[in-house]
Amino acid sequence: MRRVTQLPNKIRIVTQELKDRESAAIGVWVAAGGRYESRANKGVAHFIEHMAFKGSAHYSCDEVKQLIEGVGGNLNAFTAEEETCYYAKVPTSHLKKTFDILADISFFPNLTPKDLEKERAVILEEIKMYHDLPQYYVGELLEELLWPDHPLGQSLAGTSQSVGQMSIAQLKSFKENHYAPANTVISACGAMRHEELVDLVRAKLGKLSGPASSYYLPAHLRQDKPSVHLFTKSTEQMHLALGYLAYQTNHKDYYVLALLSIILGGNMSSRLFNEVREKRGLAYSVNSGMKSLNDTGVFMVRAGVDNAKIVDAFGLILKVLSKIAASLVKADEFKRAQEYYMGQSLLGLEDTLDQMLWIGGGVISNDQVKSMADVIKRIKAVTPADIKRVARDILNPQRLKLAIIGPMSDLQQKQMRALAGL
Repeated sequence: MRRVTQLPNKIRIVTQELKDRESAAIGVWVAAGGRYESRANKGVAHFIEHMAFKGSAHYSCDEVKQLIEGVGGNLNAFTAEEETCYYAKVPTSHLKKTFDILADISFFPNLTPKDLEKERAVILEEIKMYHDLPQYYVGELLEELLWPDHPLGQSLAGTSQSVGQMSIAQLKSFKENHYAPANTVISACGAMRHEELVDLVRAKLGKLSGPASSYYLPAHLRQDKPSVHLFTKSTEQMHLALGYLAYQTNHKDYYVLALLSIILGGNMSSRLFNEVREKRGLAYSVNSGMKSLNDTGVFMVRAGVDNAKIVDAFGLILKVLSKIAASLVKADEFKRAQEYYMGQSLLGLEDTLDQMLWIGGGVISNDQVKSMADVIKRIKAVTPADIKRVARDILNPQRLKLAIIGPMSDLQQKQMRALAGL
């Protein structure tokens, strides 16, 4: 049974009780992510996430890890564009202590100059690592094209300059503005009782106060010309990412785009996998995906391609995209995509950790949790005509953004720009 409670100070608690499980997963969510930053403090949300694990008011750095891992639990955190989450999965009997640790490191971390310098060095190495991974870095280059001069187009980890200049004062200022009760959700799933967790949260965080800053720079919603970033680098394989601005989380055609993505590149039965890899052997990996935020989104295709075949691969990808916008998807292919989405959704919620992330993510981003019955209903309501309509809307050549990393010749660069419409 799923339940939601809001405390007087506006902290929300959402739980999914699964009494037949031996584990419980719990997360502390804060509506504070990369898009709430400026260029000057870019990476501050991610920096705070790192610093939380250095110790808190009641737990040392070693205790944070040992008290959870020492009972067989898993502990982690992530920073995204619109939220940060600190979470753990443990045997149910250790849920109380685990919550206390997560809440302590989230809201009462020790932000010391000594730890700041240590973690600064770690994050700078992390940034270098991402730049050395072309399959990752090409995604960052694509985001720069999609959202130029905007926090969404800048790395969540920050830049060498912004991280290199990050101060304790910046960390504290960001926390004071965003780590507020109204911006906080506690989610849990497993063999636990909702009332017990509410009591734990009330005792630990019920007296927290402070206004929540929820402002972020609105995203650019439309672009009327294609753009390309060709990043020349000596690699064994070309890495390609092309994208189109797409729908926000609550858009009426969100599930239409999700099915379109599956048909194009969501699995080994998809059109891109069959055409680009299986039939032509132009790429080892090729797939499509989507990401939706509160006011914007992106549909993207990524591929790892033989250096000599990049022009042919890109041209074929564009043909596949053009075809789905021009003609209706056949009934059997459409049915497979629907069943795949519904099956993957159900399988993705078998674990207590997956359930916790599902319900917590829904409340922190949208103040509600969609039921699986509602998701399936909306998927079943999509038609092949909807797929064609959304494909024509999203896959507009004038909205194409293309990023490539690899050792491109002048001729290849010229050919790629021509295919992109430049």
